[in-house]
Amino acid sequence: MQASDPRPVLLLDAFSLFFRSLHALPPMETSSGVQTSGIYGLSLVLLKLFREQRPKGGAFALDLPEPTFRHELYSAYKEGRGEIELEGAAEQIELFATFIEASGLASLFAAGFEADDVLATLSRELSRAGERPLVVSGDRDCLQLARDPARVLYVARGVQAVSYDEAAVEARFGVPPSLLPDYAALVGDPSDNLPGVPGIGPRTAAKLIGKFGHLPAILAQVDEVEPPRVREKIRAHMDRLLFFRHLASLRTDVPLPAGPRWRALDIDGLRGLFEQLEFVSLIPRLEALRADVEMAA
Repeated sequence: MQASDPRPVLLLDAFSLFFRSLHALPPMETSSGVQTSGIYGLSLVLLKLFREQRPKGGAFALDLPEPTFRHELYSAYKEGRGEIELEGAAEQIELFATFIEASGLASLFAAGFEADDVLATLSRELSRAGERPLVVSGDRDCLQLARDPARVLYVARGVQAVSYDEAAVEARFGVPPSLLPDYAALVGDPSDNLPGVPGIGPRTAAKLIGKFGHLPAILAQVDEVEPPRVREKIRAHMDRLLFFRHLASLRTDVPLPAGPRWRALDIDGLRGLFEQLEFVSLIPRLEALRADVEMAA
């Protein structure tokens, strides 16, 4: 299919979606005792996306276990995130690799970078190639990527998702997607352990960015910040604000390996896995996608 095809390309935040699925469902297992709740939930998400969005295909972006450049710059990055201790989690992470392979979708990662950075790089590449990326993630950082023609489906809870374009991001946060790192530097981001400026909340941060344009301009014109109490709060933390803005900014220059940036869904590969994992109820839903998938191939 040509790049002018209006159907989107799915860019999936692999582990974010997997762990949300794992949290959302009660424990499940096959007749032989294999834990499957996370894979089952993720299968539901994937089938729903292909049914409702009718994408051409997609790619999974994965995190590697090694530290990223952000951890090297800031040792407290994401500190405090507890280890996920759910029944069957470790076993299902191993099975997750099998699921990705069976799906037929592309799988991309890069040492030193997070899956979010891979998604940002893919979204930029595909947008420039005339595609319509649809980023699917439970990580709020990915809302930076909701820039036309790309959209973001934010999986806020379980397998429910909220769609964001540029206007929806600005309506929620008071700033456009490109300025979310500036916003995060001021407000903080507990999930990434970014402290922000104590006493500056979302409304104040949005007003400051709206008046001055971005964080560097706020710092350059700090004498003009009103009221004085806000000015002094910024002064007390201005030596680190640009650093935290840098940490919060997704990278679009990840050195991805050569090869396809997305692939079509493999109906037969997934059917085989569904049969193995006893996902009997999902097979008719999968087969209902066959005509669409074959047309996109």
